Amino acid sequence: MIWDNNDDIRLIECDNNARTIQRHLNDCRDERRPYVFVTNTMTVKPLNRLLVPVSMLEEETYKAEICTYLARKTGAHIILLKAHDYGSHAQQNVNRIITHIKKINERLAAGNTASGDEANHGPITYEVVEARKDSFGLIRESSERQRDFRHDLLVLTASRDYGLDDLLFGPPERKAIQRALVPVMLVNPREDLFSLCD
Repeated sequence: MIWDNNDDIRLIECDNNARTIQRHLNDCRDERRPYVFVTNTMTVKPLNRLLVPVSMLEEETYKAEICTYLARKTGAHIILLKAHDYGSHAQQNVNRIITHIKKINERLAAGNTASGDEANHGPITYEVVEARKDSFGLIRESSERQRDFRHDLLVLTASRDYGLDDLLFGPPERKAIQRALVPVMLVNPREDLFSLCD
């Protein structure tokens, strides 16, 4: 798997217990790398489809680098699940991610890649799917509709801060990890913490 022996990505293997997952989430609050949860209830498969929920939050665009990195390395297809919001912020975030994908595809077409193995997969493919829920229910929907999307990895942004609901009932990413049938990758939401070597 792409995260095995990869210093760019932290791998967390654990059981599906809420306390165990929360402890690892707390430990990763300052992690600069993306981190992948693989619990004992998940099925690990080769990466063919990445599900990337995109909400109205500005930090959602940080996932563009991760998606393109994974797609270049594995040839995976990216599914951008756009929140069903009334405002335009989610659509703007989707547009920014698509712009990033197109720039990478242009580089690939011109032969300007960091390593030759990326070109073997061809251009990065993607699709945009309108979610049924708004930004506040998007993470829950992404974990509930797993069979619809048939993805092999769920890519989420971790909560920036934990509110009272998160402290009492758990943050949405913890619940998504517990419900997930496939590994879940998280990226921290602060730009100063984000790092992914290419």
